[in-house]
Amino acid sequence: MSPDLDRLIRLQQLDSTIEDARRRIAAHPRRLAEADARFIDAQQRLETARQRFKDNQEARRGLEKDAAVFQGRVSKFKDQLSEVKTNREYQALQHEIETAQRDLGAVEETVLEQMMAADVIAAEIKQAESAVATHRKEADAEKTTLGHELVSVEAALMEASRARASLLARTEPRLIALFEHVARARKGVAICSATRDGLCSVCHVRLRPQVFQLVRQNDSIIQCDSCQRILYYVPPPAPAESAVTHTT
Repeated sequence: MSPDLDRLIRLQQLDSTIEDARRRIAAHPRRLAEADARFIDAQQRLETARQRFKDNQEARRGLEKDAAVFQGRVSKFKDQLSEVKTNREYQALQHEIETAQRDLGAVEETVLEQMMAADVIAAEIKQAESAVATHRKEADAEKTTLGHELVSVEAALMEASRARASLLARTEPRLIALFEHVARARKGVAICSATRDGLCSVCHVRLRPQVFQLVRQNDSIIQCDSCQRILYYVPPPAPAESAVTHTT
């Protein structure tokens, strides 16, 4: 293979490495956010459950105050029974007592419902706390892994960038200009292989026989007539030598 073609192949490999590294570095903040997403969701669920428990307790305290008021009314009216002088007053007090007792019973039933709901919410809080701890551990581990990966990718980017600069210094300017022109027009892919049946491996257009023959020689810069990418050829591996057994 000609040195020029070999350099352009290497340049394409380095550009692909650099592009991949830059893409992964750019995606790092998003991947960190994704690592935190389940933890944040679990934390929000825990906060919601705790707020529900707080609201439940406040409602229960309010109901218990109402119950105390109704209980006080029942006791008050019962105390007044011994002081009534007429049947009408007695019946009126009995009605007040029944009403207060009915209201008290309704409030006490609601208090019981609130207590049962509090037990359910407390169990949800316990589960949510466990989920928060689990997802926090997972998020921390994932972010540690991502941090190590970022360091590795940044090192790979720096190494590939240095290698690219060194390679460009050894490559003819006209070839660099051709490579970069095609790369800009073809989404970063300026060079590709020709298949063994004579197709461009990217645009899949069949090469003219004489063009394919030149490409197979790998000793000159040949471009695809369709996509203009620079072409090279990877010959099939040589067949393994057959083992020969000699008998005497």
